[in-house]
Amino acid sequence: MLLALFGFALATSELSSHSCLQPVACQALRPAPALPADIQRLTFLATYFMIELKNLDLRSDTAAQRVVKDETVSVEFAAGDGELMSLEGPNRYVRGDALITGSTGDRWVVSRDRFDAKYLPAEASLAHGEPGAYRNRPAVVLARQMTEPFTLARSAAGGDVLRGTAGDWVMQYAPGDYGVVQAARFAKVYRLAE
Repeated sequence: MLLALFGFALATSELSSHSCLQPVACQALRPAPALPADIQRLTFLATYFMIELKNLDLRSDTAAQRVVKDETVSVEFAAGDGELMSLEGPNRYVRGDALITGSTGDRWVVSRDRFDAKYLPAEASLAHGEPGAYRNRPAVVLARQMTEPFTLARSAAGGDVLRGTAGDWVMQYAPGDYGVVQAARFAKVYRLAE
């Protein structure tokens, strides 16, 4: 069986040997010559063949860990509707939502009702709802490190689709409420719950 995808031909019967990609028409997608051919092919496959996670519930996943975030973040509040591009994918927002910059420089959006429930001003002089430094309220969430590239909708009802690579973490904040955290960021701001 032969499938044409993104200018490459994929021979599915040869998938296990990693010698399955043959250039067809698009020279721009040819992997950089500096890497060995097998690694080039695996990188291509990892980029275009992702696991799509649906109906995820980490409460019954034995590989999931209970973790707590410990971080002070910088917060602005959206003056109008828009979209912020995080490292994991698009984050749409509406007026009043929190636009957050984490301690590692990553940016993401939290809806205003979730923000009000999950964050407190870092300093007593800052009125809640004003831009500035905030700390998350300590809360146990579920996390699972992924071994393959994946996609995941932010909520069970759909919404923005986030992407992760091998080593990144799927976060479940509540049933049907998800996020993706890159491995390096996870190591800096999360700890195992006691």
